[in-house]
Amino acid sequence: MLESFETLLPVFIVIVLGVIMRRKMVTDPAFWLGAERLTYWILLPSLLAKTLIDANLKGGQASTLALALFVAVFIYGFVILALKPLLVRGLGMSIPAYSTIYQVSTRWSGFIALAIVEKLYDESGVSLVAVALAAMVPIVNLQNVTILTLLLSDKRPSILRLSQSVFSNPLILGCMIGLVINLLSIPIYQPVLTTLDILGSAALGVALILVGTGLKLRAALKPSRDVWIGVFLKLILFPALVAVLAFIFGLTGEALAIAIICASVPTAMNGYLLAKELGGDAPLYAAVTTIQTAVSFVTIPLFLSMVS
Repeated sequence: MLESFETLLPVFIVIVLGVIMRRKMVTDPAFWLGAERLTYWILLPSLLAKTLIDANLKGGQASTLALALFVAVFIYGFVILALKPLLVRGLGMSIPAYSTIYQVSTRWSGFIALAIVEKLYDESGVSLVAVALAAMVPIVNLQNVTILTLLLSDKRPSILRLSQSVFSNPLILGCMIGLVINLLSIPIYQPVLTTLDILGSAALGVALILVGTGLKLRAALKPSRDVWIGVFLKLILFPALVAVLAFIFGLTGEALAIAIICASVPTAMNGYLLAKELGGDAPLYAAVTTIQTAVSFVTIPLFLSMVS
């Protein structure tokens, strides 16, 4: 466990650096908004596309990993829905708060997963995380947009709107482009690949700093009961489910560890904007994400040690 802890330490140091930079060094919100857009629309899609173009998808456990995570996300979405009567009626949780708990329980930070896996397994591991992103991100976005719209809006979500929300996601587009080029063996002009490589090499460091800038320390000073529910569901229950399914699907070694990492990382910050837009409990989202990020520093090495 100590080795895993030390491996994760640089990742969390960079996240803390983001917290310090946002509070003390660069306080202009416009700067960070531009950095977020650059990373989300250009840097990370370039990394994912280049990684999947170069990945060996015809061997190993890539397809099994993708299937196991897809099934896990699909099942877990229904698990959180099944908990709604307990949370809303039994514990008196408001509908906006429940919508946020749904998001923070099912979303995951691909930024942190990519950074951890790159540190542990280099390019071979990053390609597997890219496969995991391709499997999980579309269904996670589809589930969350659908559920939040049904919970918080009077209008039923249309098929067109759901399709647009999924296929306009730049991370999904990057994965799709890389997969199509790889599987169809489409030749790519070398300077284009070099350009993607240059852009992708900047992605993870900037993305981790942005994770830190998005954390709301004040919102997490006095975590409520709902905050701890969100932490338990994402950092304990979901990794446990993925571990069980990973063993059922026969994942071993590097693929098993990467499945656990993808399941154990904290939730993604992009759901905060969706909560604000649709009327969810955005302050709760910020508080849960902050606490999850801190707690995952312990739970990720713990789960990795258990499956190893």
